[in-house]
Amino acid sequence: MTDPRRLVPRTDAVLADARLVAATEQLGPGLVKAAVRDTLQLVREGRIAADDVADVVVAALPDGATTARAVVNATGVVLHTNLGRAPLSAQARAAVAGSAGYVDVEFDLADGRRARRGRGLLAALARAVPDAGAAFAVNNGAAALVLATTALAAGRELIVSRGEMVEIGDGFRLPDLIASTGTRLREVGTTNRTTVADYRDAVGPDTGAVLKVHPSNFRVEGFTSSVPVAGLAGLGVPVIADVGSGLLAPHPLLPDEPDVTTAVRSGAAVVTCSGDKLLGGPQAGLLFGTAETVERLRRHPLARALRVDKLTIAALEATLAGPPAPVTRYLTADPDALRARCEALATLVGGTVVASEGAVGGGGAPGVTLPGWAVALPPVLAAPLRTGTPPVVGRVEGGRLLLDLRCVEPSDDPAVGVAVAAAAASVA
Repeated sequence: MTDPRRLVPRTDAVLADARLVAATEQLGPGLVKAAVRDTLQLVREGRIAADDVADVVVAALPDGATTARAVVNATGVVLHTNLGRAPLSAQARAAVAGSAGYVDVEFDLADGRRARRGRGLLAALARAVPDAGAAFAVNNGAAALVLATTALAAGRELIVSRGEMVEIGDGFRLPDLIASTGTRLREVGTTNRTTVADYRDAVGPDTGAVLKVHPSNFRVEGFTSSVPVAGLAGLGVPVIADVGSGLLAPHPLLPDEPDVTTAVRSGAAVVTCSGDKLLGGPQAGLLFGTAETVERLRRHPLARALRVDKLTIAALEATLAGPPAPVTRYLTADPDALRARCEALATLVGGTVVASEGAVGGGGAPGVTLPGWAVALPPVLAAPLRTGTPPVVGRVEGGRLLLDLRCVEPSDDPAVGVAVAAAAASVA
């Protein structure tokens, strides 16, 4: 009897397949060779035929060099953390592509000398919040808070209300984050009530700053009180205001969400927020404040470790300078237009149009609902839709799969219909 191991083709012979030659150019040799080795092992184990090796490898290879897959967000949650929060605008995506090669990120083409890094972004930030004396960007919102705390209060006391000692997600807690900077936290007030007198009594010679944190992912109702930034600005020490969501100016749809402009006008020395939430840009941490304070942060050694890369600089500048970001459009989507799209999709796939309450998400605007519509389908379709092409992620609620089109571009509606039909066929 012929030893089946003698039938195992050589690795280089398999790699010579024209399809795998093309895949190697697109995905790189390491990924393709690993897939070939794994498949040859299946031949040795007698699980597939030797003649099928190339076909099996081609079927197993990903479409691109990254394992991340673009998905259709039909959950109705605008800033879905598990789906990457804010989708970039077309202008921001083009800016990223244009900055992928060599770029004058800190080089002046006119005189051939080194220039301020990301000067175009800094100018865009200044235009976005003209009341701020200066602005700066780091790699995420937590980094912005860490930089401000370290530069202003490391080795000293940072005063914060007990009601604002939040957990920001995935087990990361504000007290731990602040303690890592070498700052000593001094808690004042109670969980539900803190007054300006609590802060005033705690201020002393060892106070580095007062921290005001927006508890963005929860609400405390009933017998409560807190002190706004304006009430803290007269205490004689710098105020760090973390507004969280990246709202640069007041928004009528989000009256309880703090914004950068108001905090700056109220006297905060520095205001921190995220760039990938309500601003609608890439992951980034933004700092706005007095020129003196922001320069102090920019010159701190930690700023070099937290700086943003050229792709983030490009995407953020394009988000600030361009038309309204997708996030803004999704928040203000017309319910009547959403219903019409849902009715068209329901007719196509045999679903039912039902009222749907969307959400801001991303830890922002808790309790704020976004009235809209969704297509209700059998929940058995949820899994095949998630694993199909393109992956369509809805939400299962009340024994139904709801596809909320708020965060789906109208041009993607036909693809959603095809995906639903394919999912239904797979479970028939």
